[in-house]
Amino acid sequence: MDARQMKIKAAEAALDYVEDGMRLGIGTGSTAEEFVRLLAEKVATGFRIQGVPTSERTARLCLELGVPLKSLDELPELDLTVDGADEVDRKLRLIKGGGGALLREKIVAAASARMVVIADESKVVDVLGAFKLPIEINPFGQIATRIAIEKAASRLGLAGDITIRASGDGPFMTDGGHLILDASFGRIPDAEALAAELNAIPGVVEHGLFIGMSSLAIIAGPEGARVLMAA
Repeated sequence: MDARQMKIKAAEAALDYVEDGMRLGIGTGSTAEEFVRLLAEKVATGFRIQGVPTSERTARLCLELGVPLKSLDELPELDLTVDGADEVDRKLRLIKGGGGALLREKIVAAASARMVVIADESKVVDVLGAFKLPIEINPFGQIATRIAIEKAASRLGLAGDITIRASGDGPFMTDGGHLILDASFGRIPDAEALAAELNAIPGVVEHGLFIGMSSLAIIAGPEGARVLMAA
């Protein structure tokens, strides 16, 4: 089973949690896109959902495949969000934002009664941080913000390159018009403490640490999909 087949297996298993008539947050990224394709097949047979996309990229795919969409302002309270993750640990703490949609992903997840994560085995880690931590920042004062992040990380014993994410000849811009810093900390032993430090920095719009937001994760491997509950 290759990587895409594992993503499809996780997405298939997530559909079991989606009920007819649900208000559904729809995530961003390659695994979430497999979920959208499978969801669209069900919608084509008469299955009813109202979807809220977490990015313009997801919105375009949903519209292309016929998945009905609403804005979060139209549906401010959701039943369920299904989304991927760049890393997930045994306590269901996540790193997200590899696709650049972390702010909208977190807003949608927070508006949902439940969040189900879909991922393949390669995303499961004992300690978060091997994947670079995305930190969404305001363009104004970006150097001062990066210095503040470096100082906050140092207080927690963390170090590593913090670089502006690029796209083509310029910086990557999020759907909200912000920049993303990718922080190569290597290991984040205390994710809660780092989240608190980052939340206190005015130039930080949001960060990719999703803590206490996921109710379960569906993890696909060569033998099929399994459910990971918080340890």
